[in-house]
Amino acid sequence: MLTYKGGNKVGKGTYWDLAHGRRIDVASEGVLTGEGTTYFRMSSAVMLLSGPIIGLLYAVLMPIIGIATVVTLAVSKVLQGVYNLAAKSISFGWQPMNAYLAGKKKKREQKKK
Repeated sequence: MLTYKGGNKVGKGTYWDLAHGRRIDVASEGVLTGEGTTYFRMSSAVMLLSGPIIGLLYAVLMPIIGIATVVTLAVSKVLQGVYNLAAKSISFGWQPMNAYLAGKKKKREQKKK
């Protein structure tokens, strides 16, 4: 079992609280401090070796995350433009302030001739 909660009775070993960055060394049996805190039992060598691996993952994934962000923003801008264009073309041009009760002038002029 690698995971322990605060308040549990544990044996000899090194326990890491990754949320707060604390290391607790237990020389013999003891109780872990902090209620609800999660501890991981790992040797110091494992924690030291995991640092470069995490750094490598960060260096590899950061450009991918940046490219994904740019692509997401570009796609959202294009879709917004298409939506606005479609909304303008579907609009039928109703203007409630113009009544047009007198009719069109061209029809009256054509009837007179």
